Amino acid sequence: MRIDLHSHSDASDGTQPPADVVRRARERGLDVLALTDHDTVAGHREAAAALPGGLTLVPGMELSCRRGDQGIHLLAYLFDPAEPELRAECVRLREARETRARLTVERLAELGVPVTWTQVAELAAGGPVGRPHIARAMVAAGAIAAPDLAFTPEWIGTGGRAHVNRYALDPVRAVRLVRAAGGVPVLAHPKAARRGPTVPDGWIVELAGAGLFGVEADHLDHDGPARARLRGLAAELGLAVTGSSDDHGELTGHRLGCETTDPEVYERLVAEATGAAPISAS
Repeated sequence: MRIDLHSHSDASDGTQPPADVVRRARERGLDVLALTDHDTVAGHREAAAALPGGLTLVPGMELSCRRGDQGIHLLAYLFDPAEPELRAECVRLREARETRARLTVERLAELGVPVTWTQVAELAAGGPVGRPHIARAMVAAGAIAAPDLAFTPEWIGTGGRAHVNRYALDPVRAVRLVRAAGGVPVLAHPKAARRGPTVPDGWIVELAGAGLFGVEADHLDHDGPARARLRGLAAELGLAVTGSSDDHGELTGHRLGCETTDPEVYERLVAEATGAAPISAS
């Protein structure tokens, strides 16, 4: 089995509709795909309805967390999306995301970048607006040559001239919320140095004590030493190790299946979930 447990659609900051994401996953030879859009489950219904034969969908979400000035991402799988407290937090996170995006556009305008809220909202196509949408608008405006150049101190990267912090969950609370909703939490790309400060080992120990299931070690933003460090830490703490593409469609080069999760780990994950179940084509 080929299993990819981290992907995005245009329900958040990917570039393709959920139906296209699952179709492309099967074309890439995947057997299992998790759709994990940021702070939303809006793409699950479309993805499930469009599932091609031979592909299983794992409903998921990537929760926005923060401790101090450091952003942290938590992957949540097979939770009950109707659980009241988790659902309310997701609404709050999406509202905070839009507020930050509006303020970021204003700061860019002050810096002379001709990007408007209307342009950014159109790129989001009705989904939650994120920084990747702003980055794409900056490319269209000629301010930068490629979207990844926006995520620097020069522009909207952490500590950047147009960067704006927003509300996010404490990661320990997020882990507990996911577990309370019957879901299974995995820490996303915790040692991805190119994204900014990495998650300290001590925080991972704390999250393990709160109910963390695993760490996403096999990720393109992790080099060899980072993967080895995470595998060693996972072994010490009894955590699972997952691998995923973190595909965002065109923004990341259509890389579904470039990293995968061991089938035994996937079976353990499914066995621990009580909030929802994987979905197969009817």
